[in-house]
Amino acid sequence: MKKMLVAMLLAAVLGGCATTGKLTSAERLDLYRAHAGEPVKNFRYFGSLNGWTELGDSALAVWTKPNEAWLLNLSGPCMDLSFAPAISITNMMGQVSARFDRVIVHGGGPMARVPCRIDSIQPLDVKSLRASEKELREAKISERAADQGTDTE
Repeated sequence: MKKMLVAMLLAAVLGGCATTGKLTSAERLDLYRAHAGEPVKNFRYFGSLNGWTELGDSALAVWTKPNEAWLLNLSGPCMDLSFAPAISITNMMGQVSARFDRVIVHGGGPMARVPCRIDSIQPLDVKSLRASEKELREAKISERAADQGTDTE
């Protein structure tokens, strides 16, 4: 079932990115959701992220280790998340909890930012996600090569 969902997602994403070659935030969010597990109440976090990816204005993925990532769905739009140079996450006692902790967007001007509440947390299957991203990249390269081949005829 999951393979079928990923295959359908790949087909939809390739159709959407054929003109620009780049995934939109919504397409990336769909890809990440396809590789997310069941919601959990919290995850361990000791103040240092290994990386993060914005997935529109209401979701992001955060890496706590190179092979450990979490999909954070926010309770509403988070101002300037798509343009943020940095984020931080509130937490108590080394864990981030859904419905309690918040994402804080840094940068982008002198205005104070309103923290964005984390509505739900889902673990990401990082290995599977990376494999799907690699498939997408390879498919886009093949599609571009095919398009260039038809343009020169």
